[in-house]
Amino acid sequence: MNRVRQAGERIEELLATLRSREDSAAAAEELVRLVVGLYGDGLSRIVAALGEEGEAGRAILDRLTGDPLVESLLLLHDLHPLGIDERVQRALDRVRPYLGSHAGGVHYLGVTDGVARLRLEGSCHGCPSSAVTVKLAIEDAVREAAPEVTEVAVEGVTEPAGHAGPVLLQIAPCPVPETS
Repeated sequence: MNRVRQAGERIEELLATLRSREDSAAAAEELVRLVVGLYGDGLSRIVAALGEEGEAGRAILDRLTGDPLVESLLLLHDLHPLGIDERVQRALDRVRPYLGSHAGGVHYLGVTDGVARLRLEGSCHGCPSSAVTVKLAIEDAVREAAPEVTEVAVEGVTEPAGHAGPVLLQIAPCPVPETS
């Protein structure tokens, strides 16, 4: 509890500094660091307590990691109970229904040196935006689940044939109806 009291006192000091506008940027950074640290310590105790509860605690923690906000906080504090491979697989499971309608499936090949490697199984031929849309959906899901990934390499994404640049939408003027 001493750490909490010390942090609370320091937070009050920093707030006073911010109010007086003396070196406010440094004070604000330290304030954020302290608050984030306190929340991290609290989350760490919650995760530990749930771990001590056996199967019931693991089930609660699993349910909590299904919430995007809680999951991001656990990731921020390096407290997520799942390893990177499991988190990427869960992320891909969430986007698979979407991929099935646009690209087929996706096979996770693993993470090496911060690069998550995936391979598409099938593709939507003749749909110019499909390859880009599918790749972005996969990349977003993986980066959200595993922020430590520095790159997402997706094999099997085929660009439309003859695609040399952005596809422009051509809109012809609408004829004005005759009035009588």
